[in-house]
Amino acid sequence: MMTAKKHLTAGSSYRNVKRTRAGKISSIQEAHSHSIWKKALFLLGLATFLVLATGVIITLGQVPMTVAEVYYSLVNKLVPGFFTVDSLIEHVVWKIRFPFILGAIIAGSGLGICGCVMQSVLKNPMASPFTLGISSGAHFGISLAAVFGIAILHGPYFLVANAFVCALLCSGLIIALSKLKGATSETLILAGIAVNYLFQAATQLLTYIATDEQRTVMSYWGMGSLTDLNWHSIMFLGSVSAICIPILYIKAWDLNLMTVGDESAKSMGVDANYLRIFIMVVSSLLVAAIVAFIGVIGFVGLIAPHIGRIILGNNHRHLIPAAGGIGGALLLIANAISMNLLGSVVIPPGIIMSIIGVPLFMYLILKGKRREYWS
Repeated sequence: MMTAKKHLTAGSSYRNVKRTRAGKISSIQEAHSHSIWKKALFLLGLATFLVLATGVIITLGQVPMTVAEVYYSLVNKLVPGFFTVDSLIEHVVWKIRFPFILGAIIAGSGLGICGCVMQSVLKNPMASPFTLGISSGAHFGISLAAVFGIAILHGPYFLVANAFVCALLCSGLIIALSKLKGATSETLILAGIAVNYLFQAATQLLTYIATDEQRTVMSYWGMGSLTDLNWHSIMFLGSVSAICIPILYIKAWDLNLMTVGDESAKSMGVDANYLRIFIMVVSSLLVAAIVAFIGVIGFVGLIAPHIGRIILGNNHRHLIPAAGGIGGALLLIANAISMNLLGSVVIPPGIIMSIIGVPLFMYLILKGKRREYWS
């Protein structure tokens, strides 16, 4: 009887262990490996969706074309003469429609990633570039240029320069206010709310004294738009994103440690206050560049990280790219709706994003997993 029990126990133990050449892998490790593969497949599927959606959305417009012609036109730019494509279609795809699509993906990805890291270091599910006032700072810079003609730089990008500098000024005020009592998550949130109201009030004051033409410029920028994007602005946005996003991703493991608390993170070699300020500075630089070119667009940086957490959990090695991909997809869809909902009339995608974002955010609150990620 004892021998049979031993064999039974050994058999049960054997079934829970997977033998490899390197040794034995427990069932927990095997389940973890399957989980990693699922997350990798989700990220791959997200990237595939962005590529396919790009081809489909470009076909929407007054110039008829097929999805195949869209991809042929894009490939022809990389390998000239590889496909035979009508010159009109190639011009419309490359010069007019593709910059909007690429700009929406870059901007949405940047806003989603910035919202993700801000929520993590501040341990607040409501933290985002919009709620912390960085977008309001950029809008104030546009208002200064529109009403008083005050410009940081001169030339075709004087509005962009104003928005960029004032967004960075807003971030600097938030960090400076928080440093007066220590860069804790609570003081950063409170400082962000205070600065947000300050710049909103200043912008409203300028709106009150502005002319009708000046109000139009301020209102247009405040609703967000991708129609002014061109290859020069895409190159600038792409360059800033290529610098800032890898820097933020390098801190993924430190962000994971931050979720267990500042003291615990410190015991494992992570300076929580330094990391908090570092993340805020880098993400503010990225947000400032995005808002300077496309205006104020809310909800992307707020919703994308929540969707990513519900699907993939709180491991930032997977969450950061997921938030970026989801943010890019959200703004891409919002831009497609804005350009085609009323025919020839282009609705600012910031309005569409708010219309989509409010019910989606309410759904995530009511139906999402009831887990606390900011303990």
